[in-house]
Amino acid sequence: MSLDLAATRAFSIEVIQTLKQSGFQALWAGGCVRDLLLNRPSKDFDVATNATPDEVRDLFGHDRTLPIGASFGVITVQGGKRRGQVEVATFRTDLGYSDGRRPDEVRFTSAEEDAQRRDFTINGMFYDPIEEQVLDFVGGQRDLKAGLVRSIGNPFLRFEEDKLRMLRAVRFSSTFNFALELQTQHAIREYATHISVVSAERVAAELRRILADKHRMIGVRMLRDLTLLDEILPEVAPVVGHALRWSETYHGLQRLRTPDFRAAMAILLRYTCQRDLAETHPFKPIAPVLEVCQRLKLTNDETKTIQWLIRHEHTVRHADQVAWPKLQRLLIEENAPLLIEVGRAIQTARYNSTTGVEYAESRMSLPEEDLNPNPLLAGTDLIEAGFKPGPRFQSLLEAIRDEQLEKRIHTTAEALAFAKAHWNDS
Repeated sequence: MSLDLAATRAFSIEVIQTLKQSGFQALWAGGCVRDLLLNRPSKDFDVATNATPDEVRDLFGHDRTLPIGASFGVITVQGGKRRGQVEVATFRTDLGYSDGRRPDEVRFTSAEEDAQRRDFTINGMFYDPIEEQVLDFVGGQRDLKAGLVRSIGNPFLRFEEDKLRMLRAVRFSSTFNFALELQTQHAIREYATHISVVSAERVAAELRRILADKHRMIGVRMLRDLTLLDEILPEVAPVVGHALRWSETYHGLQRLRTPDFRAAMAILLRYTCQRDLAETHPFKPIAPVLEVCQRLKLTNDETKTIQWLIRHEHTVRHADQVAWPKLQRLLIEENAPLLIEVGRAIQTARYNSTTGVEYAESRMSLPEEDLNPNPLLAGTDLIEAGFKPGPRFQSLLEAIRDEQLEKRIHTTAEALAFAKAHWNDS
């Protein structure tokens, strides 16, 4: 059974009601309040309360709660498969961030003091869904109306506490299309080199959300202007320094129509590996791209797909000039629609014709038996026919497949006859 966001929202209100009926203060906190005021859907409905973690567990029962974040005052209350779970955090102030990411110690406190430890004003508000009342101690409503991302209090202290907040500032500014307050910008430039203390997984998580959004080009431009791009993707620095290539990359990101991180990364990285791409065997990794993906600890699917898109975007952009078997092999791949979108984005960014991309897209509508017919022969068929296994097998099977796709052979017998003639000639 899939998670029902409306049910999760209702469950969080039920949690708040239970806390309030037991004499505690309980409120929605953070991003869900921001999203509510922006009239945007929210996935998480975090609750903040003056109840201690032990009191929360006693109230909801130890069998329904998880103390995973108890050391930071956070208890997870479980609502079942359909309703999901809600994090209930005790109002706190944080004491020291020696690792630049998590507080060394916390002290339980009031809602007003809790708001002061949060990252940005638009994320520092509370809301009582029972009384339908906003509690804003940090000027979050003002900045929401102004379309501004601003650190709470001294931005230098906020980024000293948690370096990941620098990437979060860029994400909120770009995805909401908000301005980034000047002092907050200055503090990010000051601390940009410190982003190295943040784990690769967390950096990648922020990049995914920035690049998958329709305003990704704003996010990338901000990363560049705030010098964060140099730190997290130093391979892109030569592209940024090349006016024509950077313009094409930037506008390619702008024109990408699909909200896919892999496609955006392919556009962002394609100029970092042109020489390697020309010199690398088609079935071997593209070294600079592989290095980036491994450093950011991207998934195997992301790593494979990004390289595949970069390797074949030129082909799909000129599909009307490519031999059908070569193009057909690309169009039967799972990520062919993504490749077409990348090709279209690059061509429009270059102000070039999209005829080749449109041709490839039209060919994808062919019936399955024409676009991707079952192969006439496999390696086992060749072995049974008396062929000795070896490195020539792959090229022979590819040649047979080409003949089939070009409709010059139609049966297994014809394929075997071709194989024998080809084997003897080679």
